[in-house]
Amino acid sequence: MSEKQYKRVTGIGAANLAVGVLVMIVGIAAGILSVVNGARLLASRKDMTI
Repeated sequence: MSEKQYKRVTGIGAANLAVGVLVMIVGIAAGILSVVNGARLLASRKDMTI
């Protein structure tokens, strides 16, 4: 493998790692928000009439 290809593969690997971490953080944050909002809805269901 030439040096140019090695640098390109290294750069792409680092970028993929950064994107993976970012997606994981966003996913965890979305999950936490969903749980919190679901708990709020369950707590306020006694005040609702259908």
